Amino acid sequence: MKKRTFDAIVIGSGVSGGWAAKELTEKGLKVIMLDRGKPLEHITGYETATKTPWQFEHRGRITAQERADHPYLQRDYPYNEETKQYWFDDKNAPYAENKRFDWFRPDIIGGKSIMWGRQSYRLSETDFEANLKDGHGADWPIRYADLKPWYDYVEAHAGISGENLGIPEFPDGNLLPPMDLNVVEKQVRKRIESKFPGRHMTIGRVANLTVPHKGRTNCQYRNHCQRGCPFSGYFSTQSSTLPAANATGRLTVRPHSIVNSILYDAKKGKAKGVLVIDSETGEQMEFKAKVIFVCGSTVGSTWILMNSISPEFPNGLGNSSGVLGHYMMDHHFRTGANGTWEGDLDKYIFGRRPNGIYIPRYRNLGTEKRDYLRGFGYQGAASRSDWQRVVAEMGFGAEMKEMASEPGNWSMGMTGFGECLPYFENQIKLNKEVKDKWGQPTLLFDVEFKENEKKMRKDMANDAAEMFEAAGLKNVKTYDNGSFPGMAIHEMGTARMGHSVKDSILNKWNQIHECKNVFVTDGSCMASSSNVNPSLTYMALTARAADYAVSELKKKNL
Repeated sequence: MKKRTFDAIVIGSGVSGGWAAKELTEKGLKVIMLDRGKPLEHITGYETATKTPWQFEHRGRITAQERADHPYLQRDYPYNEETKQYWFDDKNAPYAENKRFDWFRPDIIGGKSIMWGRQSYRLSETDFEANLKDGHGADWPIRYADLKPWYDYVEAHAGISGENLGIPEFPDGNLLPPMDLNVVEKQVRKRIESKFPGRHMTIGRVANLTVPHKGRTNCQYRNHCQRGCPFSGYFSTQSSTLPAANATGRLTVRPHSIVNSILYDAKKGKAKGVLVIDSETGEQMEFKAKVIFVCGSTVGSTWILMNSISPEFPNGLGNSSGVLGHYMMDHHFRTGANGTWEGDLDKYIFGRRPNGIYIPRYRNLGTEKRDYLRGFGYQGAASRSDWQRVVAEMGFGAEMKEMASEPGNWSMGMTGFGECLPYFENQIKLNKEVKDKWGQPTLLFDVEFKENEKKMRKDMANDAAEMFEAAGLKNVKTYDNGSFPGMAIHEMGTARMGHSVKDSILNKWNQIHECKNVFVTDGSCMASSSNVNPSLTYMALTARAADYAVSELKKKNL
C-alpha cells in the first residue's frame, strides 16, 4: 500500500487532468495520474501524423464493418481512418439513450486534448451573471474577476494565438500574434462591421502557436491536428502540461487504470483514495492520497461520482442535493449559411490554416430582447474550391485537366454555436441493468435541446445569411443540418458549482461541498455553458483549484 500512496491523485489526463498534474507537481506534491486509456507517446505515438492521403487504405474513411462495430462513434466525423486508434471501442463503452446523445470517448493518455478543435475563449462577466439574471440554473459562485488572473496564467503557458478586440462580452486575452484572415475574409469583415454596428469578425483564438513558445515550435499549417502534432505546434497534454509535470520528477502516470469509485472515510469525513480496475488484467487495487482531482471528462467524472456509493452517500459522493447527473449541457451548432464570392481569382491562400473566422455573440446584450434567452457566436472560413469540382462537370480531355490544375471560385460559410440552458431533466444516470466489459454499471442518457435552443437556431441561420448578403456574397443559402447533444463534444454541467450544498455539488473552489479533499475541475463543474468553446475555462478553473488545494494542504485543512 505504501507504493500506492501519494500526496495527490489525478483522475484523467486530458485538458483538465494535464493541468492538475502540472500544477500539483510543480507545487511540490507527489502525484499519480490515473487514466483508463492506453499510452500515447508524444511524437512517436502519432502514427498517422505525417501520412499522405494515398497512404490511407480507405482515404480517411471507415469501412462498413467499422460502422457496424461502432454504432455510436460512426455517427460523426471524429471517428475516421486517421484517428480511429484514439477512440474507445464501442463494445467496451456501451451506453443507452432515451434520446440521442453522441458520446465520443477517447482511449488514450492525453484524452481529447489530442483531437480537440483548439478554439480557446474566455467566458465573460455576462456569462457568469446569466443564471442569476434570467433565473435558469444555479448562480455561479464566482465571477469573471475571480478567473481573470487564471485565464492570464494558463494562456501564458498553453500559447493561445488571436486578436484582442476590446469587447466586454468577448474578453481580451494574453494572446500570441493572430493568424491572418485571407483576402475574402478581410473584405467580408470590413463590410459586416460597417453595416452591422456591434457585430465584429476576427480570426479564431486558437491553441496553435504562431511563434515559438515555451520550448515548442510554431504551427506548421498542416491542418492535421487531430492526428497528433509531432511539432508540438498546438497545446495538448503530451506537448505542454505533461512534460512540465514530468520535469519535476514527482509524477507517476498509470494507463489502463479504470477508476471505479472514490473511497470515503466516514470517520475522517473525507475521501481516502480510489478503487481502480486494471483494464488489461481485471485486477482491483486501491490508491490513497490526501487530495483527489477528478478530471475524467464530464461524463466520465460524473459516472465515477455516481458510482462512489457509501452509507453516507447512497446516491453518489457529495450528492445530498440530488443534482448529480442533472443539468447536462452541450452547444448546438450545424446551422448557418454559405455563399459564393465573385472576383479575387488572382489570389489564393498560403498553407493549410488550422483555424477560421469568429464572430462573437451580439444577441440579447444590453436592452435588446429576442424571443429566446442567451446567444450564439459563429465560426467559419472562406476558401477556393479544388480539383474535386470537375467531377461534377463530366468534362474530358485537355480542357478538364487544365481546369483541375487551377483553383475554383471563392466561397464562404459559417455555422453558429449556440448556448444551451441548464435543464434539470437533462440528465445521465447509472444503468445497473447493463454492465460493461469489467462488470460495472453503464450509463443512460436522457438529454435534449428544447424550445429555447430551437428558437435560437432560426436566428443563427437567418443572421448568417443577412450578413453574407450585406457583405456582397452571391447565391447565399441557409442550412440546418440538425444538432444532437454530444455532437459538439462540449458536454458539461452534471456536477455543477454553486453557493449551496442544497442545489450544487461543488463550491467556488471546485471542492465537493461534502467532501473537501475532492476537487472536480472538468466540464462537469460548469453552472452554465455560455456559447464559447469551454476548454480554456477548464484550464483556468483547474489551475485555480490546484493553487487553493495546495494552500489548504499546507494549512492542514484537507
